[in-house]
Formats: sequence, C-alpha cells, structure tokens
Amino acid sequence: MISINKIHHIAIICMDYEASKHFYTNILGFTVIAENYRKERDSYKLDLAINGTYAIELFSFPNPPARPSRPEAAGLRHIAFEVADIEAAISWLSQNDVECEPIRVDEFTGKRFTFFADPDDLPVEFYEL
Repeated sequence: MISINKIHHIAIICMDYEASKHFYTNILGFTVIAENYRKERDSYKLDLAINGTYAIELFSFPNPPARPSRPEAAGLRHIAFEVADIEAAISWLSQNDVECEPIRVDEFTGKRFTFFADPDDLPVEFYEL
C-alpha cells in the first residue's frame, strides 16, 4: 500500500487575485512564502503558509470558469482550518466584514464549527480545537 505522509497543499484558483490575496493573508493570517507572476499564462502563483507550514497555492488565471459549490455540488466540499477559540475567530472575521453561519456542534465529536465564504464564495470552515 502507498504511504502518504500528509496533505502537502491546497490549490485555489481565484477570480480577483488582489481580493483573495488580502483575504488569505490579512484576514486569515497566512504568510507569503513566494509570489510569482507567470507572464506566458498572465497568471500569479502565490504560495502561502500557516504557522510556517506550506498550505495553499493561490492562482489567478484570466477568466476562469465559475465552479458550482453550493448547496452540495459534487467535488471538493470545503476547506477547514482548526482554531483554538471559535468566538474569537468569528469576531475577527466580523470585524473584517466576513459573515459566518451560526455556530454548529459536530454530532460525533461535540466540537464547534462555523462556515464562511472566501472572496470567490468558496466554503471555508473554522473547526474549534
């Protein structure tokens, strides 16, 4: 059997590069590892880390097609990030004009979580430690 060590990264194609870069760095707190413009593709590739660990490749492409993501379209459902304090995380998002769904409780773990959307309306979850 193959031995997978961990998830290496998540790749996201955004519609508005500057808005998404702001969201993932200034609001969610990811740090920039590398930012590269690929002239032949008229595309940016932004490598982002959380707590020093490479996590997201943020791409821009001219006129990418929209992807259905709600309510329960087939494919990747959402990305989730662990937080220590769900109320503090929601408060920070609210201060930055990001609306969250009401807090839910995972019926199997008893842990609390909420969903919100990135600038492209992709579903993102905060799951309390």
